[in-house]
Amino acid sequence: MKAAAVNELFRRLKAERPEPVSELLHRNHFELLIAVLLSAQATDKSVNKATPTLFKLAPDPQAMLDLGEEKVRECIKTIGLYNSKAANIIKTCQRLLDVYEGEIPQTREALESLPGVGRKTANVVLNNAFGIPTIAVDTHIFRVSNRIGLAPGKNVLAVEKKLLKVVPESYQGHAHHWLIFLGRYTCMARKPKCTDCLIRDLCQYKDKLLD
Repeated sequence: MKAAAVNELFRRLKAERPEPVSELLHRNHFELLIAVLLSAQATDKSVNKATPTLFKLAPDPQAMLDLGEEKVRECIKTIGLYNSKAANIIKTCQRLLDVYEGEIPQTREALESLPGVGRKTANVVLNNAFGIPTIAVDTHIFRVSNRIGLAPGKNVLAVEKKLLKVVPESYQGHAHHWLIFLGRYTCMARKPKCTDCLIRDLCQYKDKLLD
């Protein structure tokens, strides 16, 4: 996709959602970190059903440790991989207290040192909590970037690196959300809503559903 088309694509997405925000419910950086950790291989909807109770009981790392792994597991048992996620939450909270005085670190290296936190989770926290222009590539962004010809790549890291090259700097702060929402609500995996798509004339997908 040519630079002019990329710029127009993001201009339209911005016009539709000028200030997009994460759909994961959270009130602070700690809750964002835990919510994103829980969202791995799970939907935001399923995470949002579980976290209000969890965050009411444990709004900070010390309270989460005091709650304990068993009760954390009980709060999140409706989410996929809840056993390993509960264990990682407790380990992460312990490390936050031991190493970072209970604060959420602001570097990728530090975030990825937390149990259960990978590159995508770190990117989401850096972008949403601290305004750093990272682009976390989830299944939606991976699909959209390849399908429309924006940033084709064989794996998520390749797509991320290409996105950071092709997305204009002025749009990088919100590009993650715009592409997620495009993939989540319009450019779905099985039946993309091509006729309703804001960028259908820019899209390079050969099998557009325009009937």
